[in-house]
Amino acid sequence: MTEYINHFNNTNYSWKYIRRIMRKLGIKARIRQKKSNYKKVKPEQIGENILARDFHADYPNQKWLTDITEFKIPGTKQKLYLSAILDLFDNSIIAYKISTINNNQLVFDTFDLAIEKYPFARPIFHSDRGFQYTSKVFKCKLDEAGMVQSMSRVGKCIDNGPMESFWGILKSEMFYGIKFDDLDSLKNKIEEYINFYNNFRLQSKLKGMAPLEYRHHSSCKYIYF
Repeated sequence: MTEYINHFNNTNYSWKYIRRIMRKLGIKARIRQKKSNYKKVKPEQIGENILARDFHADYPNQKWLTDITEFKIPGTKQKLYLSAILDLFDNSIIAYKISTINNNQLVFDTFDLAIEKYPFARPIFHSDRGFQYTSKVFKCKLDEAGMVQSMSRVGKCIDNGPMESFWGILKSEMFYGIKFDDLDSLKNKIEEYINFYNNFRLQSKLKGMAPLEYRHHSSCKYIYF
């Protein structure tokens, strides 16, 4: 909030000052909910944790993270699953797919979108050990694309920390505490938020710029595909 106010108003307020104002106005952050426990599935194949929590990237498309998160409409059995790929260089979401079914095709379609956008990218591709990422078919897709597979260790969600952080930010800012009547309105809100996040949500580590703003600002320094 402090960065947003200072960026667009050309001010230099401290975060403590903004926090005091927020308290007086009764403005509070939404609290992230704890993740649910999921059933374990025996993997067809696994990869080493090559990324090893080195979340710094020197140039675009050097390191990609991916994961799937679930959205439930309270009081109903309706669910949506969001699969996304994040570039560690600028924290941008370079590809995503939304589905009512959490299956291999959801991950494959997300991956294909990323490859279509950056056909010559050869990043380290990091994920958790979800059944989609440990499938032999997905490993073949990575090999065909010339990418190096990396996987989090068992029970170590911090190995995929920036991806988990994005899920938390997304749900805190556009999902928790907001009522959705149907899947279409929820899907539209997710798409709207990802566009906002990529183009307008400012980040300290990106010198106060939004992900794609930082990517474009840095484009003169790097040649990438």
